[in-house]
Amino acid sequence: MKNTSDLEYLAYLETFITENRRDKFIEILQSRTTHFTIAIEDVFQLHNTSAVMRTCEVFGIQQMHVIEEKYGKKIDKEIALGAQKWVDVNRHASAQTCIDSLKQQGYKIIATSPHNDSCLMDDFEISERSAIFFGTEKMGLSDTVMQQADGFLKIPMVGFTESINISSSAAIVIQNITGRLRKSDISWKLTEYEILEKRIDWTRKSIKDIDFITSKYLETV
Repeated sequence: MKNTSDLEYLAYLETFITENRRDKFIEILQSRTTHFTIAIEDVFQLHNTSAVMRTCEVFGIQQMHVIEEKYGKKIDKEIALGAQKWVDVNRHASAQTCIDSLKQQGYKIIATSPHNDSCLMDDFEISERSAIFFGTEKMGLSDTVMQQADGFLKIPMVGFTESINISSSAAIVIQNITGRLRKSDISWKLTEYEILEKRIDWTRKSIKDIDFITSKYLETV
């Protein structure tokens, strides 16, 4: 349910941005989804984390999870090219805390791996809310993720190489599953309340001196 105070706050904030920007937010949010989310584990090459974030933004994945058990680094803003403003990045100190959080939210844990009883990408069942986990090219995903995964997913490959760079594999998988999702009759869109929350969030990020402007608003309510 929409909160009246939130609606009033949004209306106030939108007086500080252009109509075109407001309309763009509304348009883009119609294509956003939390039906799928992406988790990447201990990726030590920072540009790969940023590139995956950018792919999430391009294909409408609203939430991304970064496990920093070994390598705690900040997002490379140059590679992300502003995507960090529009994608919700959840940072976790361990794979276990990430898994626990996602399961509590109703997500199935899907590990990407060329081995095991992995499902080919085109055969992957898209109807259930799923968190797709990606590991490093050399090490893959940890035993913690592999042992607790509800399913396994792999990209069909016909060459000698068994693995590809994480940013490339994430782009391939995300494009495939989001494309199929949008062609389905699955209820994948954000709720009205989620859209309202993101409109407020994105509008706040678009305004300079937002704390001062918010304080002025609070004086009137």
